Parts: sequence; C-alpha cells; structure tokens
Amino acid sequence: MSRTLSDPAFTGYILSRTACPVLVFQTPYAKLQMSSTTPTFNTPPPPVHDSLISFPTPQILLVTLNRPKDLNCINTRGHYELDALYSWFDNEPSLRCAILTGGGRAFCAGADLKEWNSANQSTSKTQNGGKEADGLSREAKERSMPPSGFGALSRRGGKKPIICAVNGICFGGGCEMIINADMVIADEGAQFGLPEAKIGVVALAGALSRLVRTVGRQRAMEMALTGRPLKAGEAKEWGLVNRVVGKGKSVEEAIKLAEMVVGNSPDSVIVSREGIKMGWEGIGAEEATRWTQEVWYKRMDKGENMKEGVRSFVEKRKPRWVPSKL
Repeated sequence: MSRTLSDPAFTGYILSRTACPVLVFQTPYAKLQMSSTTPTFNTPPPPVHDSLISFPTPQILLVTLNRPKDLNCINTRGHYELDALYSWFDNEPSLRCAILTGGGRAFCAGADLKEWNSANQSTSKTQNGGKEADGLSREAKERSMPPSGFGALSRRGGKKPIICAVNGICFGGGCEMIINADMVIADEGAQFGLPEAKIGVVALAGALSRLVRTVGRQRAMEMALTGRPLKAGEAKEWGLVNRVVGKGKSVEEAIKLAEMVVGNSPDSVIVSREGIKMGWEGIGAEEATRWTQEVWYKRMDKGENMKEGVRSFVEKRKPRWVPSKL
C-alpha cells in the first residue's frame, strides 16, 4: 500500500515554511529535501548520515554526498547506508531514476584513508601484542564495503538507472563509481583518476575489469599504472563521460537526462538496461539476447506498460505509465 508523507511512518519529517518547501528529517545528520509535488512512497527512505537526499521530481532521487571538508570521501558506514538507500530506491515503485553528485568542490575523492589507516594501526598493534585483533578493526579491513562495492555503486547491479553528475574531483573510489554508473555528466572543471598506485594500494572495488571494457586495454593501463588524472574533455573522448557542461551545471543537465528516462516506460527502461548490462559484463551477445527475451521480456509482456505504450501510439496521445512490477 502506498504512503504519502502524512503517513505516521514519516514521523520525524517536517515541511519547512519557505518559498520552496523543503522536507527536513529531524536528526543531527540527515536532511531530506523534495520538490513542491509530494512524492508517494511505500516506506520512508533509510537515513544516510553524510548525504543529502532530495527529489527534483516525484520520480527522481537526487543523492548529494555531503562531506565537503573531506572531499566527500566515503567511510565504511557510508558504503552500507548508500547500499540500503539504493535498495530502497529499486524497491520504490514511484521512483524511476537516481542521480549522484557531490557537495563542495569534489564529487568524491575516494576512500576515507584516515579511517583505513586508523583501522590498520589498531589491527597491527593488537596482532603485534599477541592479542586478538579488534573486531571492529577487522571488519573495517575485511568487510569495508557491501557486495555493491564502493559507495554501493562500483559493483552495483541494481534494477534502475543511476546517473553521476560529477561536479569536481573524482578520484579513486569516486572514479570507480562513475565507471559503473549508467550515465555520467561532468562539469568542465571535473577531473578523473585512479591514483591508487601512487600510495601503494590498488583499485579493488570493481573498476579495473570494467574500465578496460569502456576505454580499452592501453588507456586502462595508462589510468591505473600512472595514476594520471584526466580532464573532463579527455574523459569524454575516452568514453567515460556522456556530456561535459559548464561549471556548476552538471546536476541541472543530469536532471534533464533523468526526466527523459522517466518519461519512458519504466518496464522498458529496466529491461533495456539489463540487456546492455549483461553484454557489458561479459556475457556473450547471443546469451544476453536469449536471457533478455526468455526471462525479462516475458515478464514485461505480462505488465500493463507495454499494452499502454502501443495503445497510446495508436491513439496518438501521451502514454500514462504505471509503476513497474518487474
């Protein structure tokens, strides 16, 4: 059953009295913003401490990483909270597309190396002293992120598309996220890079095997082995970025792109994305086609949106899509 924001499940949220209404979640950490049109959700979004959650339209989720002093580096808690948020997004029928961006001058500069170093030192001290390693330190070291990867995006499969609006620095794990994003919009001043080799670590969150499929072996080697940053124009030339826009325009452009996506059948978007993703992840073209036809298309054919799309075309009117049940 769908719930509006008047539902008791949304206790803790208030609507601010401003010219542009803003829904604020009353915790010291998280704020939830929305458009003047109230979205309808089955359940409220989970709290995300270091990100701002907003809804440019009732069908679009906008996530803004909000640790500007730390260049939006993501810590262990952040990975798991974003994983819960994207799972909620995939399961909310009214939401059809998400956008990820960063607050301040960075999109995301990668992992929280202060947390990593602290966990490493703690583990080293306990092991050298002959005692058992601290449980939290071991967890931070061995399970520092969920199966969906860095920022819950670098290895995400998911059901619905996520667009990255890269507003500035995009290094390390931040770059690993955009490599696996569905589309990428970049400010003209954005920079992309995998500098891990410069500090003795490796990009292990899923980027390396995916990067070579996008930019080719030699360019992937250049990025990973030299750590050289790419400017936005070069990243577009290499195929990592869809569009480069003026300074401060990446979110605006990403919303325009998302609006084009949500204007289409949600079933068609989900199945088309799945077909492309299977081919990109290494399944042979014929196997991916067979899987799309025999599994996804059969489920899509039983839904209302395919019938509505054809009917609206014949009747020469705009289609009235219903939430996907795939």
